[in-house]
Amino acid sequence: MRVITALSAATVFAVSGCSGERVVNTGEFVSTETQATASAPELPPVDNAHMVDAFNYVARPNGDLAAYYFTTPSGRWQCAILPRDKAGCQSAGGALAIAGAPDSVPDATGNDAAPNAVVVEPEGDPHFAVLNQPGFTLLPGPAKILPFNRTLIVARFRCNVQEDTGVSCLSEESGKGFTFSADGFTAQYSEVPVDAP
Repeated sequence: MRVITALSAATVFAVSGCSGERVVNTGEFVSTETQATASAPELPPVDNAHMVDAFNYVARPNGDLAAYYFTTPSGRWQCAILPRDKAGCQSAGGALAIAGAPDSVPDATGNDAAPNAVVVEPEGDPHFAVLNQPGFTLLPGPAKILPFNRTLIVARFRCNVQEDTGVSCLSEESGKGFTFSADGFTAQYSEVPVDAP
């Protein structure tokens, strides 16, 4: 019986050794469950009649990568879409005059400072921030005016200016955005109405 068992084991070893298949046991548990794929956020539709040509807003300050700058019709806000980084606005006068804005937020070094910008990044909630100069200001400027009821869409961000609601920007990656004016701030994007002039 021992001879047959030894012979059988040798045969199995010889056959498996010739199969070319190598089995490596790492001791890790192999999961057969698949993770759910994150779905893209549902974005508000855009009427082509309200879109502007992004080419008219592109600039390369100091020879840097392309960025897209605009000024509101009132001239109070300097705004930009910085591809793969952020979109937002800052006050042309320096002080951020938005009702309900916090008195201070952490700056890049972690110290509290007065905010000078409203920002939305590819991921995360929109927020007030402290940006180093030039921030969202085109230097040398001025940036081209984005007219009321027109939308600038580029690099997975979109921004518009409406007379009733103010400036609004959205990250198309996260579906999160903001709308603000001197009267206040909401963490929600406002699309230009289809029937707007």
